[in-house]
Amino acid sequence: MKKILLIIGVLMSCSLVAENTLIKMQTSEGDIYLKLYDDKAPKSVANFLQYVKDDFYDGTVFHRVISTFMIQGGGFTEDLQRKPTRAPIDNEADNGLKNDRGTIAMARLPDPHSATAQFFINVQDNAALNFTGKQNTNTWGYAVFGEVVKGMDVVDEIRFKPTGGKPPFRQDVPLENVVIEDISVIKELPVDAEQ
Repeated sequence: MKKILLIIGVLMSCSLVAENTLIKMQTSEGDIYLKLYDDKAPKSVANFLQYVKDDFYDGTVFHRVISTFMIQGGGFTEDLQRKPTRAPIDNEADNGLKNDRGTIAMARLPDPHSATAQFFINVQDNAALNFTGKQNTNTWGYAVFGEVVKGMDVVDEIRFKPTGGKPPFRQDVPLENVVIEDISVIKELPVDAEQ
């Protein structure tokens, strides 16, 4: 009887653990697979997933690419028109997650709580973007809400694209569009995905 109760207890505790949402991001350069941190960044994940559900990201571009920093997208069309967004969300950068290579985080304006749809993928460890306190905009940091689990080769392909100025931006725009064709929730990763 004790064994049965123990097994039931283990099964119940397992069912209470939230699973990470898995994402497939199809780009003009190849596919990027993400694992989202639903438990550590629930508002950021819910926000991102709502934009995914609304097909908001389809046909947007990576409009800011810096090879030694990050690749940023999710806010502009192929002709660099800004897409209208929903209201900003609270900054969750104090969740203990770091802006390390391969993580995805919310982009924002100087106001710490101004993130809407745009995101970036870190192409190197960016400690300067991590939360260090709530004193001011610099210490708040940028909220990490997931990580690339397959497709960093695609991220690296994008990060080394030639860039320059294209209105309304003066620099760092890929000269040839890098398009996000579709983002979708998937049930499982490809068998060869890193874990």
